[in-house]
This record gives sequence, structure tokens and C-alpha cells, in this order.
Amino acid sequence: MVLTESMEDYLEMFYRIVAQQGYIRPIDLSNAIKVKPSSVTRMIKKLDEAGFIKYEKYRNIALTEKGMVYGRFLVWRDEKLKEFFRLSPENVKVEEQVEGVEHYITPETMKFIHKLILYFSADPGRVRELEKVECPPDDPNREDLKYLRAWLFRHSG
Repeated sequence: MVLTESMEDYLEMFYRIVAQQGYIRPIDLSNAIKVKPSSVTRMIKKLDEAGFIKYEKYRNIALTEKGMVYGRFLVWRDEKLKEFFRLSPENVKVEEQVEGVEHYITPETMKFIHKLILYFSADPGRVRELEKVECPPDDPNREDLKYLRAWLFRHSG
């Protein structure tokens, strides 16, 4: 089974809560992601059937080994993407931008992004060097692209 975006979000939150308090109940998840308990119950059943969690009605939920591996990666991916976007001097609405792209980045691309973070973090002057690089005249970023959804991240409250 391939995880959907929603399943990834739930599994990431499962992992975060378990890491913080050692266990998780459906109500904890419902409160954390601000959804109705019935939605949580449906997702719990899906993740249980897929082998990411172990769920018994009226008991705490446990992450399986598979759930731990994927949950750990999902939290790491989220944290590293936020760290990467914050390298940019613009770093506007980082959380929203990460939420918009995180489900479409492969683990291999994440490894490369992590290497970029390590490279730029090792010497902050490298980010300033990068900012000085001139883009070629045919660079589409020179255009007024205000009708793209991403433009809102740069220009709204």
C-alpha cells in the first residue's frame, strides 16, 4: 500500500505524539490535528490494516516497527525541509511551503537536500555567495508571476 498525503500527515503526528508522551489515544490525535474523532477512527483503521500501527478498540494505539521507521522519516523530512527553506533570506511562510511540497519529494531528493543544508550550514558565507550568483536573462523569475499560488506566500500577511 502506498501512503496517501493524509496518511503521511497522520502517521507523522502519531510519531510526534508517541515520541513526546510514550503513547497515543485517538483523542490525542483528534486534538493535535483538529479533526473530528470519526475521521481519526477511519484513518486509524486504514493505518492498522496497512501495518503501520496496532489498534485495539478502547486501548492506546501502538506504532509497529514499520510505523516507527516511516514516522521517523516523515518527521525528519518535515524538519529538514523547514531548515532548508529557512536558509533562504526570504524564508516566508516556511511551514505552509513545506506542507505544499513535502509529499512530492523522494527520499533520495531528501538526502540531497540534507547535504545542501549541511554544506550551507558549515559556512554561512556560502549562502551569501549563492545570493550573488546572477541568473541568466532568460530566467523566468524575472517575470511578474503574481497569478501563481506560490506568489501568495511571498506577498500576503
